Amino acid sequence: MKKSILTALGCLLLAAVFPIAAFAQELIVGGQAIGIRIQTEGVLVSGVGEVETAEGSRRPAADAGLQEGDRILQANGRELHSAAELIAAVGEAEGRTVELTIRREERELLAFVQPALSKDGQWMMGLWLRDVVTGIGTVTFCDPETGIYGALGHSIRDDTSGCRVDVGTGSITEAEITGVTSGEPGTPGALNGDFTGGRVLGSVEQNGDCGIYGRATAPLGSRTVEVGQFRTGPASILTTVNGREVREFEVRITRLYRDSAGEHVMLSVTDPELRALTGGIVQGMSGSPILQDGKLVGAVTHVFVNDPTRGYGISIQDMLDAAGIEEQAA
Repeated sequence: MKKSILTALGCLLLAAVFPIAAFAQELIVGGQAIGIRIQTEGVLVSGVGEVETAEGSRRPAADAGLQEGDRILQANGRELHSAAELIAAVGEAEGRTVELTIRREERELLAFVQPALSKDGQWMMGLWLRDVVTGIGTVTFCDPETGIYGALGHSIRDDTSGCRVDVGTGSITEAEITGVTSGEPGTPGALNGDFTGGRVLGSVEQNGDCGIYGRATAPLGSRTVEVGQFRTGPASILTTVNGREVREFEVRITRLYRDSAGEHVMLSVTDPELRALTGGIVQGMSGSPILQDGKLVGAVTHVFVNDPTRGYGISIQDMLDAAGIEEQAA
């Protein structure tokens, strides 16, 4: 294995409910593109592989029982904050057994790994590691009373292992959309943007099935709307496809359905301009607010891979429940 650190770019993340429930009759509606940066809790095992030694291939991590999705929290009793710290601890051991504290789902376990000396003289365990995830997404809402925001409408996962990323620390920043890779049948498109050096807008504290959540430290819009419920028929989405301008485009909700994860919809992009600009729904638009009758009813989450003009959405109530926000009865 030649590399021990992987980084990721893209937003296609166990949810911890905020400790104090907030109550809101109206929410600030989003639609703006944001840059997302998450430092994982510990170091995520993105893959388990082999180490090529002078005596042949060895699998130290696999032999010790490590698996994709494990979170390595400590090495020889020292808390880990990055993949580089783990690599340094393995090197310092100089071939001696390394004791790892790992989290697997809800359990903490110990693993004892005997590193192998690679052909190029490095002590290695045979792991692909991830400690940072970055990408672009879209803000759905912000509660004007508490500053709690929600974005994406789905979890952020490691694109190699498919495992949800636990948040150590994280932030959202201003982003500028610089181009679009249009979606085509079988090939999802994407918003291309720049958020390096952008102003920090808030924290990322939670990554769950219904999106990412945190607290805003800068304004996330000014337009307030009431919360509503899905129905089939005409609707619109707010999203950013160029620069930092939030625009409204027409869609149609074609189906409502409920499963174990909550209430969802299928929708079609009917706006000819959006279809011409992006081909429909593309990566980075996840979290784009869905409006009906002037009310915030949900957010775009995924695209149909074989038809970019069609996609899925999540209800705003499911996102609010995940964030600990309850709608106040009028």
